[in-house]
Amino acid sequence: QVQLVESGGGSVQAGGSLKLYCAASGETTSRYCMGWFRQTPGKEREGVAAIDRTGSATYRYSVEGRFTISKDNAKNTLYLQMNSLKPEDTAMYYCAADLLPIGLSRGYAYWGQGTQVTVSS
Repeated sequence: QVQLVESGGGSVQAGGSLKLYCAASGETTSRYCMGWFRQTPGKEREGVAAIDRTGSATYRYSVEGRFTISKDNAKNTLYLQMNSLKPEDTAMYYCAADLLPIGLSRGYAYWGQGTQVTVSS
């Protein structure tokens, strides 16, 4: 099975950018559909972006045009480039992987521990 470790979170002012990384080990990411999710206290975890094995991407409506998901199978790494960040993007961000094309639903089999993103106004 695959293990996932996120990094790249931090604090940034509104309008700034951050790039998140999800390093996978145990298996090659080429086998997996992967996604980024986020969660704030008291709210359900929500899908932000997902990418399937062909490289086709899906985005949450509120981040489309600002966030870009990508995957480098040679480096076994998933990325999330986040531009024009807003305070409402503040959350713990998680990456996830599954052999099936789960999309933005929460049914992924494998999850990382998360990395915090804080956007101040």
